[in-house]
Amino acid sequence: MEDEEQTKAPGLKWIKRANGRTPFWVADEADVKNGYIPKTVNLYYLADQPEMLKAKCASLQAEMLLWRTGYRSDPLKFDGSIKSLLTIYETHPRSTYQKLRPGSLRPYNHYLKNLKGHIGSVRIDEMTGVDLIDWHDVWSENGRYLAAATTARAVLFAAVSFGIMMRLEGCSALASVMRETAKTLPHPKPRNQSASAQQIIAARTAAHQNGRPSSALAYALCFETVLRLWDVIGQWWPMDMGGISEILDAERDLKWFGLRWEDIDADLVLHYTPSKTADSSGASTSYSLLKAPMVLEELKHWPVERRTGPVIVSEENRLPWRASIFAQRWTVDRKAAGLPATLWARDLRASGITEGRASGARLDDTSKVAGHTATKTTERYDRAVLEAADRFAEARLKGREQSGNGSGNAR
Repeated sequence: MEDEEQTKAPGLKWIKRANGRTPFWVADEADVKNGYIPKTVNLYYLADQPEMLKAKCASLQAEMLLWRTGYRSDPLKFDGSIKSLLTIYETHPRSTYQKLRPGSLRPYNHYLKNLKGHIGSVRIDEMTGVDLIDWHDVWSENGRYLAAATTARAVLFAAVSFGIMMRLEGCSALASVMRETAKTLPHPKPRNQSASAQQIIAARTAAHQNGRPSSALAYALCFETVLRLWDVIGQWWPMDMGGISEILDAERDLKWFGLRWEDIDADLVLHYTPSKTADSSGASTSYSLLKAPMVLEELKHWPVERRTGPVIVSEENRLPWRASIFAQRWTVDRKAAGLPATLWARDLRASGITEGRASGARLDDTSKVAGHTATKTTERYDRAVLEAADRFAEARLKGREQSGNGSGNAR
């Protein structure tokens, strides 16, 4: 490979990374201040191809200079390229992209940017399955990161699917090619990490020792009620997305949606419509917290007068946690509790489901509690869901007694 110091091109900068130096094209600061995007383009895939790297930088520099002269292309005009398709997918008001929730927007935006930088200039009608296989090797770094490559293909396929809706030339044929090619490519193995009740107790204990009863309550809720983590701690949405919320972060121009104390009735029954089903099936879940000993233990730290608004709020600013910060705090607690590094906070829901099934809970009860059922009649009646939750909880508690895991107390 040509020495990187000898590879020079307009806008090319080599940024130090943990595994070496990575080439980036960087736009002029003055243009960025005036609204030019992209600010940077990661060109890691051309690091060992100096001539291609120089050519790509020259192309990006030319686009910036053209923009500087006042030229602004119509983002909804299709020119047959991948970049044009991705731009239409991002900007069209009827695109499925506009319905993505904040948790999905972050990875989608990341991969859309990378796709534009890597294959944006490729014409859709010239793209083949062999191209996809080659790109898969690049995106996965020759199989090391299969999940990253799979997500990149999923984002590209979402854009192609919208292109079919728009009857953009070549999209229908490309979708067929992508489906057939996907059958030949390796997929990441599904996650199988789960924690025992004793490990959850250890994580809760660590959270209390670190002065964060909010984290301990979140762990207990995810494990006992099998709600998704992003429902328990909630999600921060841009102000121009979603509905109305009185929980605001004015500094970041965000509003919050998630589990509230008002979702728990006087009999300590939690009723909640998960965000994943709110806009689709509308499936809701109900769970008696009287049969969730870990939650009951945590509620002792939350006086009745404090039970209003978001259930999980940061001790640092009294606002709901940001997902990234909550994940950092989980890492601290996980290490203190001696739990494996492969265990993520979002595995707590799967851990609860695993415990229920291992304890003999019926599959249909588990499906109702987890919100996986497709039976519309069952979804409409809280009583049916609550009865299923009771049987599910009883099986889990019986399983804990038999295994000697105790009541679930944490210090």
